[in-house]
Amino acid sequence: MGEVINLARYRRERARRQRQLEAAENRARTGRPKAERSKEVAEAARAHDRHESHRLDPAARADESV
Repeated sequence: MGEVINLARYRRERARRQRQLEAAENRARTGRPKAERSKEVAEAARAHDRHESHRLDPAARADESV
């Protein structure tokens, strides 16, 4: 037979762990210099633009085959 646990205590501990994870994520996100955050945003935008620039446009391909 398994170990007897107190559900209320288990829920409180689970909620506490979740809050700690969120706090760690917030510290990692906001605890950096502005230049570092700006660099990350610029890199993400550049990656998105590069990905979109390789998109094949179906309308343009139809015009080329005529």
